Amino acid sequence: MNPVATTVFVFFFALVTVLGFVAAHWRKGDLNHLDEWGLGGRRFGTIVTWFLLGGDLYTAYTFVAVPALVFGAGATGFFALPYTILIYPFAFVVFPKLWSVAKRHGYVTASDFVRARYDSRALALAVAVTGIVATLPYIALQLVGLEVVIGGLGFNTTGLVGDLPLVIAFAILAAYTYTSGLRAPAMIAVVKDLLIYITIAVAIVVIPLQLGGFGHIFGTVPPAKLLLKAPDATSLNGYSAYATLALGSALALFLYPHSVTAILSSSSGNTIRRNMALLPAYSLVLGLLALLGYMALAAGVKDMPEFAPYFKAYGANFAVPALFLHFFPPWFVGLAFAAIGIGALVPAAIMSIAAANLYTRNIHKEFINPGMTHSEETAVAKLVSLVVKLGAVAFVLGLPLTYAIQLQLLGGIWIIQTLPAVVLGLYTRLLDPRGLLLGWVAGIAAGTWMAASLKLASSIFPIHLGGLAVPGYAAVWALLVNLAVSIVVSAVLRMLGMADAADQTRPSDYLDVVEG
Repeated sequence: MNPVATTVFVFFFALVTVLGFVAAHWRKGDLNHLDEWGLGGRRFGTIVTWFLLGGDLYTAYTFVAVPALVFGAGATGFFALPYTILIYPFAFVVFPKLWSVAKRHGYVTASDFVRARYDSRALALAVAVTGIVATLPYIALQLVGLEVVIGGLGFNTTGLVGDLPLVIAFAILAAYTYTSGLRAPAMIAVVKDLLIYITIAVAIVVIPLQLGGFGHIFGTVPPAKLLLKAPDATSLNGYSAYATLALGSALALFLYPHSVTAILSSSSGNTIRRNMALLPAYSLVLGLLALLGYMALAAGVKDMPEFAPYFKAYGANFAVPALFLHFFPPWFVGLAFAAIGIGALVPAAIMSIAAANLYTRNIHKEFINPGMTHSEETAVAKLVSLVVKLGAVAFVLGLPLTYAIQLQLLGGIWIIQTLPAVVLGLYTRLLDPRGLLLGWVAGIAAGTWMAASLKLASSIFPIHLGGLAVPGYAAVWALLVNLAVSIVVSAVLRMLGMADAADQTRPSDYLDVVEG
């Protein structure tokens, strides 16, 4: 065990634990109201929202997996950069509208909006279930980043004793999330993001200096990992896969319940717009982080005997921890590992709250107990958030890690199928709710079939146009199927004169004039 690094790591964990409980008294509100517990009272301004969204979207698994992908697969791993650039103009235009209508009507989830917009319980249920199911493996994957850094500190992460650090960390997370709601991850996100920025700023200077500069680093990377495979007469190869991964990931990310929760907690539509202008700063950090994968290749950490057991246990995911262990003193290793570990707790907390909001509002209240009071709603949400965390821990401890990764591939394919109902619904009612529901079914079925045909080992599915193979992100192909079915069914229903359901929102609801 590395005692100095472990001491620093534990110090920062203790600090965020205290902050998590103190957060209950920050911007004090009635935490027996779901609006306060699950959305922070919708009062978070530009700075808090920036840290919250950053902590929400750039998770521990992101900081472990992106450089690991570059380390293992090369240039393909950089798809995360254009996707995080594409996403912000999209969110800048779309999500202030969702915030505005949610603020006016007290909606807590995207499914609340779908229920009111289309007057369809079935469609709202489909959106809610998709969100919950897609979120669960995402929470489990946060444990991956935490497990890797705990292993890097010298702890054995196998067996019952090895599982204890993960269980303790999530027990603490569950306690302060239960007490403070969304305020806890919002406050902790400030610490997490500052640690991440310090870690990357130091790493991007110190490691290249010790490796002989960026010229030497790129010179040692195999050429096949520096460039995408170029198109030829029979296939678009890496180009179409790269482009559709970027596009599909951008369209999907803000549809996840934890993203919607962070958006709806903002104080105004302008707060969201300002954040969409500021958040590309994280894309810069992500680009620098991705370069750590090339640095790990140049340093040859995989061939260092002291790291052989870790690479055997965690694969390429250990590339970044190995870099820090090799190049930095123990105290800085503890700080860097704390940044990654806390980077697991912030999104996991938001995700569990978001899943709890969906279950409470769109399943329990809609189908089980419609007459719930505000305090009863919050009590159910708190309980469900605990169950979700326990499920994530049990998932990781009881099943191989590859299952969580494979299910996360499906999560991205599934969540994007809610785009027509949520995003297009903010602009038009031309699509019939029955058409949208059938489109959702078709998209889910097509995407699942594609992923299953790839044995859940990849999300890149090739389609064939004449003699040309076009590999692409299965989520994008499935979304096209979804849209085609939704449009055709809606058109047929209109031609047959079958009446549409009533819209419970008004055009003025979508105008961002409400300040919270």
